[in-house]
Amino acid sequence: MSDIANRGYAHPEALVSTDWVAEHLDDPEVRIIESNEDPLLYPSGHIPGAVEVDWTRDLNNQVVRDYLDKEGFEALARRIGITPQTMVVFYGDKSNWWACYAFWVFQLFGHTKAAVMDGGRKKWTDEDRPLTREVRSYPVTEYIAPERDDTVYRAFRDQVLAHVRAGGQLVDVRSPAEFTGEKLHMDGYPQEGALRGGHIPGAKSVPWARATNDDGTFKDAEALRAIYLGEKGLDPQKETIAYCRIGERSSHTWFVLSYLLGFQHVRNYDGSWTEWGNSVGVPIAKGGE
Repeated sequence: MSDIANRGYAHPEALVSTDWVAEHLDDPEVRIIESNEDPLLYPSGHIPGAVEVDWTRDLNNQVVRDYLDKEGFEALARRIGITPQTMVVFYGDKSNWWACYAFWVFQLFGHTKAAVMDGGRKKWTDEDRPLTREVRSYPVTEYIAPERDDTVYRAFRDQVLAHVRAGGQLVDVRSPAEFTGEKLHMDGYPQEGALRGGHIPGAKSVPWARATNDDGTFKDAEALRAIYLGEKGLDPQKETIAYCRIGERSSHTWFVLSYLLGFQHVRNYDGSWTEWGNSVGVPIAKGGE
């Protein structure tokens, strides 16, 4: 934790180290949550005591392209045995893509007692820390959640369109080839999901991984400011919208801008390119910035 505290972040309390997690495995006030892209990872071995929150099964509405509602979130929280006072700590694969995504969804329901484990699953396993296949169950709790608030951290297509017309700040966190329109997804993934390639006009290209080190941890604040403020000229005081293809990589950048750099108003456009690239009547741009 001390190393994180010395990196100059605006909100260092939003990150915890693997050491911190190891020291709190049996803390009844803490719940460790694993969220991955690969659904086989958690059953193959996870941090002892960790529960799984799957992005498709647990966080998304199964009929409408949207997130779970108040009742759904309450049911999830009760099942994993947390209360609004429980410290939830997220970690996962892909340098915490889905951990940050789950963290973001929890913020929509006001669960602010939350953090991300720096370095995610990779750092934990690289350090040869223990994994288990045992799925621990916790007593069902009583959790009363507020209605989901989509106004602060979430952006919708028409809001993004208005933001573009007003010349607002946008960050495209996809790969350079996706940004230019050469590809519809990163290398190694099916090139599908949108009819058109390109980016939202006016967006700055900052691939999500530029915010991380080789071990999956986040770069310090000085290095992050050099990228987002120095190189890209973003203003932390101005409203910013981040997007990717389906909202998970942009959740990672949303976390970086909001919690590590202290940008004042950052929203995640979870519709992202699968919505924008398929929408009628919205502009796109091709090529570089």
